Amino acid sequence: MTENADLIPFRPAAWDKKPFAITLNVGSSLANKTGAWRTERPVYVDRMPPCNDACPAGENVQQWLYEAEEGGYERAWQKIMLDNPFPAIMGRVCYHPCQTACNRAKLDEAVGINAVERFLGDEAIRQGWTPPPAAPPTGRRVLVIGSGPCGLSAAYHLARLGHAVTVKEAAAAPGGMMRYGIPAYRLPRDILDAEIDRIAQFGVRIELDARVDDPLLALADYEAVFLAIGAQLAKRAYVPAGESARILDALSMLRSVADEQPIELGRHVVVYGGGNTAVDAARTARRLGATDPVIVYRRTRAQMPAQDEEMREAEAEGVRVRWLSTIRYADGGQITVEKMRLDEKGFPQPTGEFEELPADAVVLALGQEIDRSVVEHAPSIDVVDGTVSVDRHMMTGHPGIFAGGDLVPSARTVTEAVGHGKHAAREIDTWLRGTVPTGAHRPPLAGFERLNTWYYSDAPATVRPQLDAARRASTFDEVVGGLDESTALFEARRCLSCGNCFECDNCYGVCPDNAVIKIGPGNRYTIDLDFCKGCGICAAECPAGAIDMVPEET
Repeated sequence: MTENADLIPFRPAAWDKKPFAITLNVGSSLANKTGAWRTERPVYVDRMPPCNDACPAGENVQQWLYEAEEGGYERAWQKIMLDNPFPAIMGRVCYHPCQTACNRAKLDEAVGINAVERFLGDEAIRQGWTPPPAAPPTGRRVLVIGSGPCGLSAAYHLARLGHAVTVKEAAAAPGGMMRYGIPAYRLPRDILDAEIDRIAQFGVRIELDARVDDPLLALADYEAVFLAIGAQLAKRAYVPAGESARILDALSMLRSVADEQPIELGRHVVVYGGGNTAVDAARTARRLGATDPVIVYRRTRAQMPAQDEEMREAEAEGVRVRWLSTIRYADGGQITVEKMRLDEKGFPQPTGEFEELPADAVVLALGQEIDRSVVEHAPSIDVVDGTVSVDRHMMTGHPGIFAGGDLVPSARTVTEAVGHGKHAAREIDTWLRGTVPTGAHRPPLAGFERLNTWYYSDAPATVRPQLDAARRASTFDEVVGGLDESTALFEARRCLSCGNCFECDNCYGVCPDNAVIKIGPGNRYTIDLDFCKGCGICAAECPAGAIDMVPEET
């Protein structure tokens, strides 16, 4: 066949028509308003991070982690102080439910939120940072009875709201169970004192050795009273014992140690109970010279309420546990224990099998009760099942008297108490001002399934240093160390920013129609609906799951 330079190959007209969803020509997306093709549009959303959702103190965890990962440590600390006045304390004693809920745990390991919070709290003490300023004075006076975590938290937040706050504490030093129930190897006293002193410097008046027996009488001098005395009485339990048996309760033992009063327990110490106080008592006994501290517990490890971290540290220090056992008799330097079994409902039942264990002292750690004497002169304040009854605004049956923390039904932890104090402060403020509280909008939870985790590189969690087990037996020095600046920064940057835009520019880069517009640092993005054709690529590729596709408005 002869070549013909003028020959034009056949080309059907249909070939020149572009498919519906393809921009007309290269580089022409801004010349063609493809938004008319759209049936749904992308919308930026803010979802509830699981860490925020799980925090009993109500901290905006994700927000302060964001500040920390940018190196803005003081800004991050200021964010924490809006919700919690004890970052350095909580970074040591909180059982971090935020980390249990952390989505990153399903990817590799949870973000070390607790460790970063401690770093920020310690930096604040070292550098003398001051909390966000308080509101103008209101002229209202509020009395807080009790200087534990709940009472001090309430006092701090009430002061932030502009009220004049006085805290009255029956003991010779403030802190409540933080001082008298948590040993120094977990919470050094200089850290405790520093964060309490900061609250006093913020304007809260703390009066010591100032027991209040009748809160109703206090209303003559104050416009509101908050009861926060905690649960500092040991539950009574009958243990058959001979005359030579030495039996004491864990709270009295821990208080004596906190007051630096000498206490001799002997070499063989048995702690009866299974909660965190029991573990603290056993670990303290080890430091007081016990060579064989043993915890006797009626159930199994799966049912033991003590935290896993504390148990691991106790076992590393030589504390033994007798599972499925109960004490039947104590006398003459030994105890008789009976082995138990769990029935089909999980309750321990006796087996009739007995064994003797050496015991120079038996420490009872079977729970705590509130001191009801504070309300016995107030018939309008009800006590039901060992706790004070309050309404949803944390007010008791007597107008102007509120209660929280261990006094009311709650999980008895420092974190829970701090959250109660903040909540109570807001309710007291609302009552004093005569306003109606407005419920905050609660966004949907940011689930793991919304994340594009392949965008995130592997980054195992930083392990905090610990004091050698051999050194723990003879010292109350702090066991768990903190992070330095480099490791704290690394840990903060492991946050996935679940459910909230962190301006990674992913949507900006993948949009085929140049419809994503950057507004500026801190202001995120907007969608140019003239050009967005609703392809959904931005939503599909958002690492944090912060974009929803919604039906187009008609």
